[in-house]
Amino acid sequence: MSERYAYLWEFRTSAARRAEFERHYGAAGTWVQLFRQAPGYLGTTLLRDEADPLRFVTIDRWMSAADHESFRERFAREYAALDALCEHLTLSERLIGRFGEPAG
Repeated sequence: MSERYAYLWEFRTSAARRAEFERHYGAAGTWVQLFRQAPGYLGTTLLRDEADPLRFVTIDRWMSAADHESFRERFAREYAALDALCEHLTLSERLIGRFGEPAG
C-alpha cells in the first residue's frame, strides 16, 4: 500500500486581500471544493503565521501521490481556471515540499 501524501505551500498576501485569500484557501474555500471532487482527497489545513499575519501555509492531504496526480490530470482545466482567478490574492507563493506519511 502506498503512503499517504501531503504537499505544503507558503503564500504571502496583502492586508487588503487577506480576507478574500482566507475564503478561497480555507477549509470551506473554492480550492477545497475543487479538491473534494476527486477520489483520495483527505483535506486541507490553512495556517496563518502568528508573527506575520500576511504569511500562510496550506497543507493538502491525499491518500497517495497517485491520487493527487490523477486529480491534477482529470481536473487540469478547472485547476488552471481557479489558479488564474486567485492569482491576484497573493504577493508570492512557494512550494515548500511534497511529503509522505511514514507508516506506523
